[in-house]
Amino acid sequence: MSLSHPIISVTGSSGAGTTTVKHTFEQIFRREKIDAAYIEGDSFHRYDRAEMKAKMASEASRGNHHFSHFGPDSNLFPELEALFAQYGESGTGRFRHYVHDAIEAERYGAAPGTFTAWRDLPEGSDLLLYEGLHGAVITDDVNVARYADLKIGVVPVLNLEWIQKIHRDRATRGYSTEAVMDTILRRMPDYVHYIIPQFAVTDINFQRVPTVDTSNPFIARWIPTADESLVVIRFANPRGIDFPYLVSMIHDSFMSRANSIVIPGGKLDLAMQLILTPLILHLMERRRRAR
Repeated sequence: MSLSHPIISVTGSSGAGTTTVKHTFEQIFRREKIDAAYIEGDSFHRYDRAEMKAKMASEASRGNHHFSHFGPDSNLFPELEALFAQYGESGTGRFRHYVHDAIEAERYGAAPGTFTAWRDLPEGSDLLLYEGLHGAVITDDVNVARYADLKIGVVPVLNLEWIQKIHRDRATRGYSTEAVMDTILRRMPDYVHYIIPQFAVTDINFQRVPTVDTSNPFIARWIPTADESLVVIRFANPRGIDFPYLVSMIHDSFMSRANSIVIPGGKLDLAMQLILTPLILHLMERRRRAR
């Protein structure tokens, strides 16, 4: 953790909705005139798309059918930890982009499914925002979580997470439902060992819970809408959180436990604005005093 160079990590599984939370942070940064550096978790995968496909086939031929993007062997965890440590110390570090599609290929000048070259983060940023799979990962060898000043978990209930992934992968990647199911099954051991444990060390978790039937995510025709959902917001340390104010500002919300508030799904952006803006401004004030 760093007073002068704070780090915010938004972590969640593929299809969980971390990008939506990132967009809310971007709105806050724009409004409060905060200059943020951005890191995408995909950029710390070890293999590009073709290499990963070949590596999975190689592992499967040796009997390992669970090699996935979620585990340490397919990611650069030490390099991610080093980036967090370096940024916290000096506000610098090296990063790259993973190119997802043709639009990004035109922007970054690299083929879809590949990485750009490593380069230095922009100088003079106020904070670092990470969004991806492993913003709070802890293993026997690395501890990324200890360097983040604010850790946000995005955790839909599992069936909803699967529905979102199935629909996204079918729509944007052309995958069949069966192919997405195979991916989910392959990732499950790494999901249990490296994704879920992060949500025990996050500062705030946003968990969307549908109020419609999602009992079979593989036949769901639509993703439950925000208005068909509730969001459970859990604070690891509720001290200083003005729950009466939040309940008064977010209509139809209520506290379910001493550290949790439940809100209508359609009020998520408002809730994030109300909760995250003071926390970000606190980080900026600490930074100002330290400097």
